[in-house]
Amino acid sequence: MFLPTTREEMKKLGWGSLDVIIVTGDTYIDSSFIGASLIGKLLLNAGYRVGIIAQPALKSPDDIRRLGEPALFWGVTAGSLDSMIANYTATGKKRKRDDFTPGGINNRRPDRATIVYSNLIKQYFKDTRPVVLGGIEASLRRIAHYDFWDNRIRRSILLDSKGDYLIYGMAEKSVLQFAELLSTNSQKITEVRGICYISKTPVQGSIELPTFLEVQKDKKKFTEMFNLFYKNQNPFTAKTLSQKYDNRYLIHNPPSYPLSQKELDKIYELDYERDVHPYYGKLGRLRALDTIKFSVTSHRGCFGECNFCAITVHQGKCIQSRSQKSIIKEIKLLTRRKDFKGYILDVGGPTANMYDMECTKNRRGNYCAEKRCLFPSLCSNLSVSHKAQIELLKAIRKIKGIKKVFVASGIRYDLILADGKNGQHYLSEIIEHHLSGQLKVAPEHIEPEVLSLMGKGNQNQLGRFKKQFDNTNKKKGLKQYLTYYFMSAHPGCSEEDMTQLKNYIKKELKLKPEQVQVFIPAPSTYSALMYYTERNPFTGDKIFVEKKIKNKDKQKKIITA
Repeated sequence: MFLPTTREEMKKLGWGSLDVIIVTGDTYIDSSFIGASLIGKLLLNAGYRVGIIAQPALKSPDDIRRLGEPALFWGVTAGSLDSMIANYTATGKKRKRDDFTPGGINNRRPDRATIVYSNLIKQYFKDTRPVVLGGIEASLRRIAHYDFWDNRIRRSILLDSKGDYLIYGMAEKSVLQFAELLSTNSQKITEVRGICYISKTPVQGSIELPTFLEVQKDKKKFTEMFNLFYKNQNPFTAKTLSQKYDNRYLIHNPPSYPLSQKELDKIYELDYERDVHPYYGKLGRLRALDTIKFSVTSHRGCFGECNFCAITVHQGKCIQSRSQKSIIKEIKLLTRRKDFKGYILDVGGPTANMYDMECTKNRRGNYCAEKRCLFPSLCSNLSVSHKAQIELLKAIRKIKGIKKVFVASGIRYDLILADGKNGQHYLSEIIEHHLSGQLKVAPEHIEPEVLSLMGKGNQNQLGRFKKQFDNTNKKKGLKQYLTYYFMSAHPGCSEEDMTQLKNYIKKELKLKPEQVQVFIPAPSTYSALMYYTERNPFTGDKIFVEKKIKNKDKQKKIITA
């Protein structure tokens, strides 16, 4: 079933009122790929009556009042993307397209959507039930952060939105516990892991971060704050954080613990319609649906920790994998749909080939508070094996009704190179069975200093992998290609570095790249910290940062023109 979006739908379900109303910046696609839908179905499965208001109109109370007032709380999310990244390019131009809006026109998601929706609720519902922020925008902006679009340090979004609570990360455990405690008026609600709230005093025993006034005025203090924040993202070692804003404190509880495989399976086996709600579907075609309708999530999290990427701060570095049985069950259900044509468009996660990989220290109950898994080199404690994903993909291919299953998520080629036992076997399987003619990889750059600031491996790995990829295609009599994602204007990257990249691409890759992204400082990432402070946060050394829009564009054109 779809979650209700109108009073008429509530009436058909026999619901006079709702416990939770979710307000989102995406249109309503009932899919496990959409955070608002997943959380909504999770709460529904737990016995709560949940409704959704998608992309509400801002100049009229009609949309926001459509479902009445919830008995427990409002859930507010900007949607699947930070609204500023969704709305603007790296050079400040308004994006014309929004794949999560009917018709594809970018005219329904407001700038700073979380703040706007929270204020909209409080404008038309005085003294209402708690407004709870969630989703990636809230996660990335839960602490004092550098905002590229304002070019300044902004307060926690919880303060700017005047929300009551913020649940960060993937949120399933936190939101269920939160709802249960809220329904019983329990005072223990502030003990829920994975939440932020405002307090008159700091929590006893917490780590007190530099105050907002200090980080706003002093870049060294901001760096100190960010380092403390980042080092407390591991749920097994993190401490509670407190940060003073004038006469109040933001309290940041430790992250929620990872889901067990059984818990993760249960979430993805909930009853999703895998379609846009008819109320919104009639407004126009939804591009995002083309990608996710027949795709399957195999795992979440990423231990790559690229400095420009927000996944670590939102999903975490711990890989949480579904069982093969659960994934097969979902795909068998897809094959029974009338509109299924035999093609699974993707099986993966943030990085496809991290499925079922984990740190051997974690198995023994030991956890690294600071050490990285892949940078500057592969950690010896990381168990790198593609065996489980090879077996998974083989099992999917055997399902009746499956013509082809694609692996469209990004792949870390350094992991393939590191897996001496199964790496070549995995690559052979991918090349022979799971590509549509090309494989996407993301080297981002080739200059050592730029790669180091990105938290990426060296260029030699790219050359080795390309040779391995080409040789495997040749042996199989296939002509398939690598598609490369590169980045320009990352902190530390100059025009000279881009020229070196161009020469490498021309000489070694023998192509003209099309996928070149101008760096965007996503909130609460190390690369955004570098962009703002113009320093390497790990050494304190001064670095070059290109901040002029015309020069950023020039860097891109060096290799695309």
